[in-house]
Amino acid sequence: MHAWADVAVLAKTKNLKGRFVAYAAAGLPFLLEDGDEVAFVPPQLDVPRKAVVSYVNLLDDHTAEIEFDGVDGDAASVLAGSHCLIPRNVIDESVYEEAPVTWEGWTVVDVSADQIGVVAGLLDNPGQALLEVEREDGSTTLVPVVDEIIRGVDVEDRTVLVDLPNGLLDL
Repeated sequence: MHAWADVAVLAKTKNLKGRFVAYAAAGLPFLLEDGDEVAFVPPQLDVPRKAVVSYVNLLDDHTAEIEFDGVDGDAASVLAGSHCLIPRNVIDESVYEEAPVTWEGWTVVDVSADQIGVVAGLLDNPGQALLEVEREDGSTTLVPVVDEIIRGVDVEDRTVLVDLPNGLLDL
């Protein structure tokens, strides 16, 4: 089990002062609260990699307006689309009992605009998580869930943008 849990996606900026509209990740209820420290993934250059939640306004069970200490308008625009991770030990594990698998059925697209396939599952290995991607020809490709490969997630379109290393699809 990983030490950090993906709990929210910063869908878009709400205003020029650093507020976001954020969605709960992985079918969870919205878990972020004032004072929570989060790590942003994938990490971005010239903006904070971690921040503390300073404002939460729940819009419904899965959506909120949210702000972070030290994240202003310029940094917010760079962080839009990022995921928020919090230490797993601060989460009541019972929230996972009813949550569906995060990206099953989502389309995986390479930055070259080529569709790779559809997420069939997530393998939680000790070294790193792997997306199990079913391709059109019926084969399966395992894609490491690491910052160097996962470039973005579009919640509304249910797509995972990846930058695959040369040769990965040939394995």
